[in-house]
Amino acid sequence: MISQPAPAKSSKSFRLARVGERFSASHLLKLFYPFHSSPRTVCLLLSVLCVNSLFPSASPAQNLDKPLQSIDDDITAFAYAPDGRIVYSAYRKIKTKVFDALEHDDIWLQDANGKRRRLLEGQKYTRGTQPFSYLIDSFRWSPNGHFILAELLVTTVLDESGKTEDSFQTLVLDDSGHEIHINKGDSVIPDAANPFFLPDNATIAFLSEAVKPRQLFSLKSTRIDIGSLKSPNDGRTFRDVVPIPGTISIAAIEQDRSMNGPNRLQRLDLFTDNDKELATLDAYEGGLSVSPSGKNVAYFIDKEILEMRNLAAPNLVARLRIGLGVVRWSPDESRILLKRALEKKSGDIVWIDLPPLAPIPANHEIPVAQPTPIPILHGLTFRDFAISPDGRSLAVIIPGKRNLLVFPLPH
Repeated sequence: MISQPAPAKSSKSFRLARVGERFSASHLLKLFYPFHSSPRTVCLLLSVLCVNSLFPSASPAQNLDKPLQSIDDDITAFAYAPDGRIVYSAYRKIKTKVFDALEHDDIWLQDANGKRRRLLEGQKYTRGTQPFSYLIDSFRWSPNGHFILAELLVTTVLDESGKTEDSFQTLVLDDSGHEIHINKGDSVIPDAANPFFLPDNATIAFLSEAVKPRQLFSLKSTRIDIGSLKSPNDGRTFRDVVPIPGTISIAAIEQDRSMNGPNRLQRLDLFTDNDKELATLDAYEGGLSVSPSGKNVAYFIDKEILEMRNLAAPNLVARLRIGLGVVRWSPDESRILLKRALEKKSGDIVWIDLPPLAPIPANHEIPVAQPTPIPILHGLTFRDFAISPDGRSLAVIIPGKRNLLVFPLPH
């Protein structure tokens, strides 16, 4: 799903509104840090015990004071590399002669052993002569773990009155911090949202706004060496797309430009006219994702129900009433982790066991399963999360301070 940038303030103290939010139970965050107040310690431990007693089926208690790794910074986005390294962005303010507080995130890389190095210093990142703020919304790695795509939400100041313009663009870097110039030109792809690399590690596909404000998108692609590529999908408009691992194909939610027709689940090849309509959806609420093997696709058809389909046999379907949220697949695809909140919002994280897909004849009602959520990490809330590629660890961003912590993946 495409995140919406916050509206900017038009004054000489211009800044882009941060995308964080306060944590309603901030005292629980003390669990992550040493402190010396014994009464407070007792109260916090009692709070955790109360949470655990409410969810007896939760996974075994985990020591939140001893994460495998921790990054003590104000983190706006992060992503695991295929080899387990973590790229992340840290919120920074900069001052100019005219504006007191522009926002330019730094980009850092942390190795598996905890060693960190800065790939991009936000204060030195410039484009053109107009002042601008940016926040990094997401990262995507190339399959070989060498290149990084950083999606930026940018607010440009157009004149001295403080008039601004919002846009999104993608910066291409390598894991040494060098900017990668597309066809010997710029290292930034303008109007590029939700970017991802294809298996060749050279072709980048992305969404470009087709119907404003960010209602529908066209699908475009470019190569690092030769630039823009022609697509057989020109003229089509989509609400969401996601790559199918190890292929040049995508799963996509297509809708006509007039937005009068239904949402259609499609499987498309990016450079051939080989496409297949998998299903006409009753509705689409967001959250399109593909399982790690590329076998199944999942999406929310409303604010309660997640639907799953087999990409090769789309009549194999399952529906689960779990509530709208952010989905991450377990490596064996037997269950999902669900953050029970929207992107960039805080919510608790729960395991959801997945039912087997069953054949459903056309025009027949699809039964809805109601699995029991299994809370993890003592039922605390987190702003973002990701499972490591090897399936052994879980990285989370805590609200408020927005530090990043890595724990063994709870079972």
